[in-house]
Amino acid sequence: MKQLSGIDATFLYMETDQTPMHVAGLTLYDLPKGFRGSFHKHFTDFFKGRVHLIPIFGMKLAKAMWQVDHPGWVDAGELDFDYHIQSAKLPKPGNQKQLEEMVATLHAERLDRKKPLWQFTVIEGLEGRQAALYSKVHHAAVDGGAGMVITKALYDVTDQPREVDPPEPKKPTRKPSDLERAILGLSDVAANMARQQLTIMENIPKMLGQVSDMVAPVLAGKVGLPQLLAPRTPFNVTVEAKRSYAARSISLSDVKAIGKATGTKLNDVVMAITSGAARAYLTKRQELPDAALVAFVPISMREVGNSDINNQVFGMNVPLATNYGDPLKRLKKIAQESGASKTLAGSVKDAAPKDFTLIGAPTLLPGLMQLYGATKLADHIPQAVNMCISNTQGPPFPLFCAGAKVTALYPVSIATHGVALNVTVQSYLDHLDFGITADHKAMPDADVFADLIVASFEDLKQAVKKAQGKEPA
Repeated sequence: MKQLSGIDATFLYMETDQTPMHVAGLTLYDLPKGFRGSFHKHFTDFFKGRVHLIPIFGMKLAKAMWQVDHPGWVDAGELDFDYHIQSAKLPKPGNQKQLEEMVATLHAERLDRKKPLWQFTVIEGLEGRQAALYSKVHHAAVDGGAGMVITKALYDVTDQPREVDPPEPKKPTRKPSDLERAILGLSDVAANMARQQLTIMENIPKMLGQVSDMVAPVLAGKVGLPQLLAPRTPFNVTVEAKRSYAARSISLSDVKAIGKATGTKLNDVVMAITSGAARAYLTKRQELPDAALVAFVPISMREVGNSDINNQVFGMNVPLATNYGDPLKRLKKIAQESGASKTLAGSVKDAAPKDFTLIGAPTLLPGLMQLYGATKLADHIPQAVNMCISNTQGPPFPLFCAGAKVTALYPVSIATHGVALNVTVQSYLDHLDFGITADHKAMPDADVFADLIVASFEDLKQAVKKAQGKEPA
């Protein structure tokens, strides 16, 4: 049994019926020329020959003895493809709005923990001879970087699928007895605790040095104190089971041009676009706070070339300058705040724990999460952030799946208690694909927010042109 790290297991412990902890994608395909019949059957036959390229798809959870420590991954045996690859069809006309509503419904359903923690739904009936794939995998198994490993296994760079070597025969293994499991489990707990205590002791000098480096610029007056708490918004509530979802695309070339013209990074521009949409959305509802909204922005700790299927993420909080009306001023303020936050996060991320062992965690931590939701504490206590904004680099070249051309790669992410809005972005070819995932009660109209993303992008683009002395197109 390969035990989950503390970070991976935390996504299991955080999961309730109201807070599913899977991440997902919505992929759009142009059907192969002349294709007839069921794309679900066509895709299933294709993927059966690829599934072994993603080892985690053949693993399921196994509890530690007496649940004294984190669970682990064990071989799942023969896969139930009737469960893992579902079929759905949109009613006519099969438009974008209908697709988004279906994805919102599918995304609210938890994965079955008795099976490998992934499920695909092939969606047919889209207008324009298209099909879609909604693919969800539990966050305990993957982060954004690991998700790219799945993408590489699933897709090809031409419309002719590449030859894939068949899986190697599995070697028979003896199932340990209950006594052996108990001894191994207790020894693993003891070893994990000893290893992590040693790691903490080794990191103390580094941590003290990094705290000193972090505080020195503040004491010297070079940077100000970070914004520690976010203002209250409709997004900072206890979430319910129902989800809202929308997807939109904008030009990647134009976003890069904005960054080049303003001396800012692509991620700064993405945050500024999202900030403009949040400002407009809350202004329309007469709920825009005076203080700037704050976003949690994940940072990958994955080294170049690392293809491990697990979570390797850290994060930073970035004020979004929603108290600035001018798009350019907002962008420059965000770039300034983002740079300071990244410096701060970079100074402590190496010392941050990447694993933890807590005796009884599989029982204690889910109970605390249930209590947090049941008492609706998120409706009352201050939050550090208002939303999550994540940006992942995707392939700049065309992808194909089972002969069908991929036209968009929209992310579908997580909403949780206190942070009911998640904006996740992935680049593909020459566009940025935005996926807006929200609690339905907090934001029933994710499509309105998505349209404001596009409008905010256009406002920023025109502001840059005006600043350069060019007439708007």
